[in-house]
Amino acid sequence: MASYKPLLWPVFLLCMISDVKAQTDDTAAVEIEPLIENNRVQLSAPLRPLRQVAGAPASFYTYFWEFGDGTYSFEKEPVHYYKDTGTYEVRLFATNNYDDGKKPNTKPRRIPVRNRSMLADNKTPNFFTGNGALEMKTNQMPKPGEDMVLLIGHRGHSSGSIMLLYNEKQFSTEGFEVADIRTYHREKTTGFDSMWQMDKENLALREGSGGLFTVSGAQWQPWADRIQQLKQVKQVMSAYRKNNIWRVEPAQPGEEQFMFLTVNTLPEMIRDTNAVVTITALFIPDNPAMDMEQFNLELQIVASHDPNRIMLKRKRLNYRFTGKNKENTYKIQFQNTGKGPAKKVAITVTLPGMLNASTIDVVGMKPACTWCDSAYVNQSCIDTIVTKDSIQFIFNNIYLPGTQQEGVSDPDSTMGYVQYRIRFGKKIKKVSFVSRAAIVFDKNEPVYTNRSVGRFRKGLSPGIILGYGAVPNKFPNRDYTLGFTVSEYAAYKHYLQWELYLQSFKTYEALVSHHTGGDTLFNGRAYKMEYRDTYERVKLLSFEAVPIHLRYNLSSWISAGAGAVVAGEIERNTTTIVRAQLNSPNNQGLFMLEGEQGQASESFARWRGGLFGDIQLGMVRVGPAIGFRYTQFVKPSYNRLLFYVSWKF
Repeated sequence: MASYKPLLWPVFLLCMISDVKAQTDDTAAVEIEPLIENNRVQLSAPLRPLRQVAGAPASFYTYFWEFGDGTYSFEKEPVHYYKDTGTYEVRLFATNNYDDGKKPNTKPRRIPVRNRSMLADNKTPNFFTGNGALEMKTNQMPKPGEDMVLLIGHRGHSSGSIMLLYNEKQFSTEGFEVADIRTYHREKTTGFDSMWQMDKENLALREGSGGLFTVSGAQWQPWADRIQQLKQVKQVMSAYRKNNIWRVEPAQPGEEQFMFLTVNTLPEMIRDTNAVVTITALFIPDNPAMDMEQFNLELQIVASHDPNRIMLKRKRLNYRFTGKNKENTYKIQFQNTGKGPAKKVAITVTLPGMLNASTIDVVGMKPACTWCDSAYVNQSCIDTIVTKDSIQFIFNNIYLPGTQQEGVSDPDSTMGYVQYRIRFGKKIKKVSFVSRAAIVFDKNEPVYTNRSVGRFRKGLSPGIILGYGAVPNKFPNRDYTLGFTVSEYAAYKHYLQWELYLQSFKTYEALVSHHTGGDTLFNGRAYKMEYRDTYERVKLLSFEAVPIHLRYNLSSWISAGAGAVVAGEIERNTTTIVRAQLNSPNNQGLFMLEGEQGQASESFARWRGGLFGDIQLGMVRVGPAIGFRYTQFVKPSYNRLLFYVSWKF
């Protein structure tokens, strides 16, 4: 066996080299390979082999090419014709779907073009879906730690400004960072104050020219219009942390212009990888009489790239203000990744028990279809099958191309969605609610989406406690107490609660010693002492705090808790008092004497701690309840019984 050991080293080294190469290929930048012929450029880029995620549909790449002249393509190996000579920076942003490796890094490639042709005919992807002048798209959903391309398209508009708003204030961390901006139509970066100053100058010129703001002899108030418009802008801005503003020149009717932004999705992005974030763009025309245009782009934070997904628009709800009429908006996106078209798409969605299936309202779909109950034979239509815990959307007689289908170059044509609203039922529990969809293209195996989880914010619930306590075998052994609590609002099961009890100055006396008999002198005369008592009069200001208290709601009407209590004396004033009964030697009568022998003051000198357990009955989540608490103190050791009434708000 020893003779074979030298042969193992080359094998081991080859495995190490292979492993290092695989890791290098996984993180290596994309090498673009252009084939240039006059002004015609054919582009390709070999990418690392995909690594299939177990149990997922077949992995594949999606492509976004930026040609460096303000145009783009989603094709795998596009052919592009340049109109002008020059050197262009071409970029490829490739996204690995259903792949467990890293996304290929982007590396620009400079391509020289020596010939020009104003007759260059390029395939233009369909970008605008509506009639507006402003829209946005991304090449992928944001994944923490990766970059993405944000494409801002504007068309057929007057002069004005485009404002991009991102990093919503509703989230505790910033998620996006604009790393690079590439413009091709004289868009100029500006600031909010500069835009405002420019508006004042433009308005002054227009007012001076006369007639522009005059209708039927009445003078318009352009300043008032602009101030109102800027109020609207500031209202939208108030929801975001960051913005970018560009000055744009007028565009010809129908002319489409694009800006390309490389946006980094920061690693500290929202932890919830099913959260939906919004990026907003505004077009603010120079003419204050024109309406401002707004476009909201909703994006789902993902842990992996999957074109089939379910999104819940608002995933964090305030339970205090959520009622049965509160609507939840879901959007299910799907993409045919096959080699041929799909004629039927069936989407089955599991519904949480808290949602009322009978309140489902479909508010949008792609492809747009009529309802099957009113369609003619073989017409494209959509049908729904609703049960108590699920709903099925069925697209019938449609044509949805596949991404691998020959001749398909526009990924949008392979995608569809259904958007619907649904309300809560009568009884809403403060627990997470989960939905998931299974998507079947024709007769293929189902493709399962992510789980969309809706949650309720914890919220704060202040409370008040009024109690009557008793300490067996201790003086003083009874007292009243007033306390305040803070806990999670309407917790469903377990939760933490903090408590503070403040007690006003209270005074009590305690007997220290008792002596009988004996003689004494008072004012120079001899007296017989019947007895002599020594007391301590204590004036005390104290508090109790509960630093940890774990509660558990057994039902809506009963709960139990256990925790620790810390008690301290804020101030203790002690006065020593002597009371004596004297009798004269000739038994002429008894009389009392009282006097003070000294005073002492202490602050925060005495502490004690203990453990307690209690039980509550009533509206234990929110509202009034009664309770009983047993506390065992240590150093000194004694117990206390507390009967109390509480109310949580």
